[in-house]
Amino acid sequence: MKKILVTGGAGFIGSNFCNLSRKKFDVIALDNLFLGDKRNLDDEVTFVQGDAGSVEDLDKVGPVDYVLHLAGTSSAPLFAEDQFVEGYVNSVRCFVTTLDWARRNGVKKFLYASTSSLYANNPMPLTEDQHVKPPNHYAVTKELYEHCADCFHKVYPDMDLIGFRFMSVYGPNEEAKGKYANIISQFAWDIARDLEPVIYGDGSQTRDFTSVRDIVQGITLAIETEKKLGSKIFNIGTGRATSLNEIVSALAEAFEKPVRPKHIENPVKEGYVMGQHADISKIQAALGYQPKVILEDGIKEQVKQLRVERIKESSSDSLR
Repeated sequence: MKKILVTGGAGFIGSNFCNLSRKKFDVIALDNLFLGDKRNLDDEVTFVQGDAGSVEDLDKVGPVDYVLHLAGTSSAPLFAEDQFVEGYVNSVRCFVTTLDWARRNGVKKFLYASTSSLYANNPMPLTEDQHVKPPNHYAVTKELYEHCADCFHKVYPDMDLIGFRFMSVYGPNEEAKGKYANIISQFAWDIARDLEPVIYGDGSQTRDFTSVRDIVQGITLAIETEKKLGSKIFNIGTGRATSLNEIVSALAEAFEKPVRPKHIENPVKEGYVMGQHADISKIQAALGYQPKVILEDGIKEQVKQLRVERIKESSSDSLR
């Protein structure tokens, strides 16, 4: 059975990958538990508490065939004010340390999280060959990942390096992220606590809401393919744009009660994304990816799995 190290493995996407893949791969979750929670992981998943920016902690894992790098500074608000320098340092340190560790240990494929935030307000549908201009510091670090991986592969071509521009990912196991969680989670937590979900503006802004199970599907296809991928970037989304108003309606149906959101003036003055949906033809052609989770069904599933008591922080003051 192939062995995979998942950095950030107790976090949102990482824990879902580990839990859904544990029968297919030997998965090891490495996490410092800043925005992760060991309780997110099934008992069968091997857990190592440690930091992806530490070679000593990475060495605790031992030899692996693949690395899925999801650790690092994972949200734009984490670069604010007194977190600015550490946001950059942590993000870059974790990426380059894990990347070099993977090379030195003979890893076959290094897969990593980029972000759809790179596209900002580019024309839709969003394609991987578009010119990107990161609208915030979080996106800047992800563009650095992509350029670093491309340069790295030119020098060390034996290891495939595959980046994923995730669209707006939703699903279970986000409680430890608190206010940094996806807007579907935040709205659901508010509704469950009889609070009004807060929408910036009129709610017409759209996102390509993608189930974490489809994210796991795309990553798995990249791991399992026998094609030599080299240094590649793939969108993972659904190709569907859904407004925040539609999300509130879907949540009201899932909760089986009326929901009245609170609309406020958008406090984000620079770089706010008004629309998003992906062109997924590249990953479809290369890997056979096809989104399987219908949004409304995914929302109902998430509502059934709510664990409001685990929410780390208030969901206020986030980017929506």
